[in-house]
Amino acid sequence: MRILALGDVVGKPGRAALKKHVPLLRQELAIDFAFANGENAAGGIGLTTDTLNEILSCGIDAVTGGNHIWKHRELYARLNSDQRVLRPENYPDAPGHGHAVYTLADGREIALCNLQGLTYMTPLPCPFQAAFDWVEDLNKNSGTKIRLIDFHAEATSEKKTLGLALDGMVSAVLGTHTHVQCADAQILPKGTAYLTDLGMCGVEVSSLGMDASITLERFLTKRPASFKAAVGQASLNGAFLDIDDETGLAREIRLIRVDTPENIRAGTTV
Repeated sequence: MRILALGDVVGKPGRAALKKHVPLLRQELAIDFAFANGENAAGGIGLTTDTLNEILSCGIDAVTGGNHIWKHRELYARLNSDQRVLRPENYPDAPGHGHAVYTLADGREIALCNLQGLTYMTPLPCPFQAAFDWVEDLNKNSGTKIRLIDFHAEATSEKKTLGLALDGMVSAVLGTHTHVQCADAQILPKGTAYLTDLGMCGVEVSSLGMDASITLERFLTKRPASFKAAVGQASLNGAFLDIDDETGLAREIRLIRVDTPENIRAGTTV
């Protein structure tokens, strides 16, 4: 199975990047299933029903969340009714679903789980135990071989530890949340694809997709100020994965970077 996994979609520019590039990537890479993290899609923080619909209309099959998924309460009913949008599995007694199994038109199945980390984030039940429980449930009740995890976490150590702990048990562990694509795409020793962070779909000449002048003000004054999504050329960042249908293990993982500004792509000084 050929999978396109995309990092945090940030605001209107991020949604525009999906609209521009996802249909082309699906065709060029013969993608069977595509998902994106959408917790920053509405104005840079949160997800609304309208922005969810817009993301899905771009050719995205599932949308994962994170700590900002709760900002717009209008989404709660959709979280309960539509398994194409997930919230972190390890939130206790929360609306919606933290995992789902999707059936493709040809009958193949793919399981996706969304988890949230603990370091520098809201204290939650253990994401590691939640992951182990999810795998055990799949082994007992589903048998779905292709298994993906979006681990929405701050700390590199948490993400890598989960990847190694699940090596050979899942198809891929892919990090989100930091909005910066990492250069450590790899297949772990037992066959699980791993990437510390997919990056973001948004304006890279910014502060993680947000207007840098506002974040600078917050740093200088130590006073709160409302974030605003940056304006400008948006990049699309993520990964392509090729997963063996029989074993559920990865055959390939490679970074996807589209429309990256020239000064970033070339590594030159701004």
